[in-house]
Amino acid sequence: MASASTRGIQQAGGPEARQRILDAAFAVFADRGYAQAGTLEIATRAKVSKRDLYALVGKKEDMLIACISERAARLKWPRDIPPPRDRGTLAEGLERFGHHLLREVTDPAVISVFRLAIAEAERAPDVARTLENVGRTAARDALTGLFTHAKATGLVEGDPAEMARRFSALLWEDLMVGLLLRVVERPTGAALNQRAIDATAAFLRLYAPAGPA
Repeated sequence: MASASTRGIQQAGGPEARQRILDAAFAVFADRGYAQAGTLEIATRAKVSKRDLYALVGKKEDMLIACISERAARLKWPRDIPPPRDRGTLAEGLERFGHHLLREVTDPAVISVFRLAIAEAERAPDVARTLENVGRTAARDALTGLFTHAKATGLVEGDPAEMARRFSALLWEDLMVGLLLRVVERPTGAALNQRAIDATAAFLRLYAPAGPA
């Protein structure tokens, strides 16, 4: 038997309507700012009633969390990248995941959310907190998990959490600042891939194991 929440989603229009609400909320947050975004405008853009909006997603804070959570789910370690067996497969995995992170986070919609968090830092600090707690944590946890495994198998030496921070710093350098300030364009796929390759090479030089791996 379906739960009350599941029945509510089915009656209100299902997953397609929920996705329209999230897309509309994302757009309204970017246009108006979190504090000024209204649920009526979100419902109107999504072509649903306010009743359906609350049944499918919830209040405005719930919409923000859902929008960011949906994107954050893409920042986990992809299932098609196997755990590393040696330094070669570690390098390959880091390059692929680095490229994946860069591609997802440099998406213009994601950059808009970062700009929103900065613009609303005083009026709506929940935006920044949600972005940090839900969004950035996903990528950091994925990297920390990878480096914990790599350390246990003797492929690297160091603190996994610190390694995750260092790899992220090498990967991004000043790219995010440039994108937020609109002083650089989003790099091409080839440029993002090369950035991931360079960051991986620099990282592995820093955290080489003491003995042969």
